[in-house]
Amino acid sequence: MIIKKFVGKTEEEAVEAARKELGSGAVIMNVKLVKRKGLGALFGGKRTEVTAALEEECDTMNKVRSTLGFQTQAGTEGQSPAQTAPRNPESVLAGNNRLSTQESQAIEKKLDSLQELLVNRFQQSEEERKDALDKGDMGVVEEEREEEGQEITEQQRFIRLLYNTMLRSEVDEKYANQIVDEIDVAGQPNMPLDRILANVYQKMILKFGRAEGITPVEGAPKIVFFMGPTGVGKTTTIAKIASSISVDEKKKVALLTADTYRIAAAEQLRTYANILEIPFRIIYSEDEALDAVREFQTYDFIFVDTAGHSHKNEDQMGNTVKLLEALKSAGECQVFLVLSATTKYRDLLKIVSSYEEFTEFQLIFTKLDETMTMGNLLNMKLFMGTPIAFVTNGQDVPNDIEQFNPQKTVKQILSTKQERNS
Repeated sequence: MIIKKFVGKTEEEAVEAARKELGSGAVIMNVKLVKRKGLGALFGGKRTEVTAALEEECDTMNKVRSTLGFQTQAGTEGQSPAQTAPRNPESVLAGNNRLSTQESQAIEKKLDSLQELLVNRFQQSEEERKDALDKGDMGVVEEEREEEGQEITEQQRFIRLLYNTMLRSEVDEKYANQIVDEIDVAGQPNMPLDRILANVYQKMILKFGRAEGITPVEGAPKIVFFMGPTGVGKTTTIAKIASSISVDEKKKVALLTADTYRIAAAEQLRTYANILEIPFRIIYSEDEALDAVREFQTYDFIFVDTAGHSHKNEDQMGNTVKLLEALKSAGECQVFLVLSATTKYRDLLKIVSSYEEFTEFQLIFTKLDETMTMGNLLNMKLFMGTPIAFVTNGQDVPNDIEQFNPQKTVKQILSTKQERNS
């Protein structure tokens, strides 16, 4: 895969530069405003940076088509999907999203007839359209014309189905438009429906990108800083990750909490620390935090829990900033913003924007088991350009957490099962 960044005065200029160098098959992964550097910053405003990716057709498309259960050129027509044993749990250290043969087969099983569901839905839409034509419902016919006198093709109707499915999964309309606009059915009027689906699937996975997970530091403890709003399950999430690293990875982990506002939160983390037999400290100031870092210099990781608070609370936000700056001066920090998948999109935008003002971070989404729409995960990735590292789907410690899996999430976004179960 080729991944490059292009900068222009406008988004259109940057995209044009990407397509000019990488070709029409380039996938736009992220768009953001960047500050000019050097003397240019004195005379001009921000410029637009576009991150584009390009993968070779032979490797990527065959892999994606195989994952979706479609036949590749090297396959045999009518071959049934392989049955495989469950995958081994992945380490939470240094994530890797490459698809091995075993992983591809496991994902194929997890896709749970995605292609069948979508094609069935498309066929239902076709039947409804024909019924409307038979009954003389010209309103339906007009809706299916791109412009007066021009009826859209079967491929365009299928793309419309995919587009509407994304909207029902609460993908922002802007991002859904970006994805479907990159599928050139006009230039390939006979493109098979399974090829269209595979293209959309591939592009969405590329847009999610890869997360690095939690990476260790040689010869010093890695300080892992967790922050986020109230009630997102931050403390439980920390316990899950700490359990995996200390028990499965056999790493030395220490837990600190600056959440002195809620005694129950500190006691909850203390209980987990006692079960895991790892040290625990409550810190009331930046100086106490620095003392704790010095105390645990021989450890691999120091996890720091912070008080959950509203992004509108400037005093508590200021305390979080001061603590983070103190810890950054003591060693290498990795910061995670913990969010709930059940939070409204508009609120998520305000939350991440407030934290973005003072630090870079990776995302952790909790409570996936409490929602049927995963579109906000894609929205936040494309809005922030920052990777999603972990997701949680329950309260059980340490089981209900996993590294973010783009393939699994895209399948959930495109699946029509949510409609049938709602």
